[in-house]
Amino acid sequence: MINLTKLAKGIAIAAVIPLAALGIWTIPSSAEGLLPVSAPTPAVDEPASTAATETAVFAGGCFWGVQGVFQHVKGVQSAISGYSGGTVDNPTYEMVGTETTGHAESVKVTFDPKVVSYGKLLQIFFSVITDPTTLNYQGNDMGTSYRSALFVMNDEQAKVAKDYIAQLDAAKIYPDKIVTEVTPYKNFFQAEDYHQDNAYTMKVNPGYLAYFDEPKIADMKAHFPDFWMDKPVLVFASNA
Repeated sequence: MINLTKLAKGIAIAAVIPLAALGIWTIPSSAEGLLPVSAPTPAVDEPASTAATETAVFAGGCFWGVQGVFQHVKGVQSAISGYSGGTVDNPTYEMVGTETTGHAESVKVTFDPKVVSYGKLLQIFFSVITDPTTLNYQGNDMGTSYRSALFVMNDEQAKVAKDYIAQLDAAKIYPDKIVTEVTPYKNFFQAEDYHQDNAYTMKVNPGYLAYFDEPKIADMKAHFPDFWMDKPVLVFASNA
């Protein structure tokens, strides 16, 4: 079952797209008001690692776009949409949408730290994925389930995340103070199959995806060409 608020937005936005094609309406390069931004390289990053993989969990609004961007980042081995940070085990999309579970729509990213660092993923996250200055909403999606949050796996990730947020605030990259949460990881539950790979397949809500998520992927390609990967790493091979 589709979130009705998101569905209504998708229908309305779908009506805008033909007008944009005729030059009557302009679709912004990013649907988030502040994005993209030129976030600097983190001054503090994790030390060089020989580990085969590392995991990080990001929440930055609707998980479709977050997943869609990370699926195109070199070094990312998987990016899975799900729910993190709450108190209910195995929640459904409808349950999370009631804003009573404490979960945020999140993406669990497994990556090769020898190819892309956690700090670089943070730079991408803050540059093209999330508006970190809005509390409990992104774009037109409102509620704690759409909060901007970093669920850190260890003390090293926590230090890199907190230092980077302080760096961005000090540099006044955004007009307002960053409110992105840095919270110890405690759980992650994979979202329903129909929430996976949507920014690539456009299979659930084309109007919403075209307006809110495709621009983020385009911004990733434009701003981070050295880390752009043409073929996304999808959750389901059947969507390739």
